[in-house]
Amino acid sequence: MRIVAELPHPECKITIFSMNQKYIVKFEQGTFEQSYKLAELDLSGGGVNDVFEIIDEEFIQTVVARFKLMRSDFTTAYNRHQY
Repeated sequence: MRIVAELPHPECKITIFSMNQKYIVKFEQGTFEQSYKLAELDLSGGGVNDVFEIIDEEFIQTVVARFKLMRSDFTTAYNRHQY
């Protein structure tokens, strides 16, 4: 797996990897991460530039909102098991 690109964003770290004819887009925020896999064959042929078009600001905001839900879910589960 090799890093193809890193996109700067103030709310999360975005890294795009290439592996086995797939792009993996990884978003990280603190201890949480989300990843999305895209087959190169599913893209129109522009390579990583097609990936850049997909991960627009609207999509990134849904990812950030999901991080908030993940954090809330984890905190709730953690608190259930505190003595």
